[in-house]
Amino acid sequence: MRFVVISRLTDQGAETLKDKPERVKVVNKELENYGVKVLEQYVVFGDFDFLSIVEVEDVGKFLKALVDLNSRGSVRTTTYLAIPVDQALNALKS
Repeated sequence: MRFVVISRLTDQGAETLKDKPERVKVVNKELENYGVKVLEQYVVFGDFDFLSIVEVEDVGKFLKALVDLNSRGSVRTTTYLAIPVDQALNALKS
């Protein structure tokens, strides 16, 4: 399954990013321990700071990863299930 994760840094997270920009890649590696693979990741301007497209093996483990990530106090996330259009159309036809 794929999800879109939109992340907003807290003040603490922005300070960490300023001091240790490589921390983003470290967190991506940590997510792999939960079976989450970051497929694409973008810095965005506006209400949010990052947009990530991830692939997930197990939704329960993904939930744990998001709770762990958000509990650190450096980021807040909003997550959306992403369904490829062709897959959605096939589901609607069946």
